[in-house]
Amino acid sequence: MSGNDAFLWYNVGDWGRFGLAIPNFSNDTKSQNDTIRYLTDVVGRNLQAILWHPDARLRTPPSINTLTRIHKLCTRARSILASRAVPANILNMETAHALPAPEEFLVYPTPYFKVRNQWLKQYAGLMLIGLTEAMQHQENARPLEISEAFAGLIGQYVQRVYRLMATELFRIPLADATKPDFTISEEQLAGYNPSAWFTSTELLDTVAPLDDWPTEDDLEVLTNGIPISHLPVLGRWPSGPSGTVGSGTSVPVGESFAPAPTA
Repeated sequence: MSGNDAFLWYNVGDWGRFGLAIPNFSNDTKSQNDTIRYLTDVVGRNLQAILWHPDARLRTPPSINTLTRIHKLCTRARSILASRAVPANILNMETAHALPAPEEFLVYPTPYFKVRNQWLKQYAGLMLIGLTEAMQHQENARPLEISEAFAGLIGQYVQRVYRLMATELFRIPLADATKPDFTISEEQLAGYNPSAWFTSTELLDTVAPLDDWPTEDDLEVLTNGIPISHLPVLGRWPSGPSGTVGSGTSVPVGESFAPAPTA
């Protein structure tokens, strides 16, 4: 089916039941641009870690631990984009003879489709869109530089996550949160108090299943990152093609296809 670049469902072995998503890289599996690969790696790894946290399994407002991690991820991504973007009227650095070899993107399957926490699911959706945009962007064919246009395109998703978190969870005025250089202060982080403005219904939830969650060691096959060439054919949630190895693909069998632990 055509019409959009929906996130891909990592439906590989028993991992499919966790509702994991990866960015839709389309046919853009590699990049010659080291900065874009670096950015997608930093964002992908951190996003995955945030969404495996127990907060993602609860409907209640996220803990300050998770929000601090999101704060650091957003400011980290902003720093990478701001420090490396080259204005359109500035000469790009170019090589005379050497040309960097294109390298594969790594993807980090991230809990998304079955996440119960709607704040974290919305933030993850925006970040996954940003990763999709970055992987498919034409500047992957530009070896050494990224443009301000690229930084603006990807940075808007990071900024939206940061603004939503600041205004909805920390009650920071919109006029402040929309400033391009706005950063949540230590005092504002320390003042987090969801019970002061959320309803009693939003502060209560049922206990999530306790015996159906992988350990750190179980997750190692995902947290190391998976080269795109090691993926089977993936589809869309919830009815995409099965990612079973050997179903007409030439993908090598490796640790990326290790089944998830059974309860």
